[in-house]
Amino acid sequence: MAVPSFAAGQFLAGIKRTLPRGKAWPRATGTVLDQVLSGLMPSSQRYSAACVAMLADVFPATAYSVLQEWEYTLGLPDPCAGELATIQQRRAQVVARFADSGGCSVDYFVNFAAQLGYTITITQFAPARFGIAKFGTPFYGKPWAFVWQVNVEATQTVNAQFGVNVFGDRYRSWNSAVLECELTARAPAHTTVIFNYVNGAPTGVWDQFFWNTGVWA
Repeated sequence: MAVPSFAAGQFLAGIKRTLPRGKAWPRATGTVLDQVLSGLMPSSQRYSAACVAMLADVFPATAYSVLQEWEYTLGLPDPCAGELATIQQRRAQVVARFADSGGCSVDYFVNFAAQLGYTITITQFAPARFGIAKFGTPFYGKPWAFVWQVNVEATQTVNAQFGVNVFGDRYRSWNSAVLECELTARAPAHTTVIFNYVNGAPTGVWDQFFWNTGVWA
């Protein structure tokens, strides 16, 4: 059900119906009283429209004028990712944090990434075992038991949407810093998350992981 927003003429008609009776209170159009009241009604119309617009700000997915308040409440913008390029991306991050109930399963991280606007899959690893590992396959050492990989399309984009983005937003952006920051912050403390960009170069986290853990030793 749509919330009505009243026009200046409707406010004028309503005010006239509340006036006292008598010659001093004419209701006809064109009188001095009519002109005075008509000059005041646009303010009421603007106030009505602002109240209707404020209803959208109650929900983070449609917030605009108080979007910064939502971000401040949820600790955004995060220094890890910085300020985002579009209203759409900012709303997505606010919604993801607001609705986040915690978890550590594959489904949890896939769904959380979807809230941010990314489609991902997750690969889990296990140390190679005699009698199970096959010749020619990667030989994972023991540290790989605590590694999981986020697979995301390198060409995945965030496109502007009519009615969502505002004038000045980019039509398309490719920034995945938010995805990496948010998932890394939620990764279980005993695990290491790496990001694999399909059809594109990895972020360099691989080299850092190999150096820190010595998985090839």
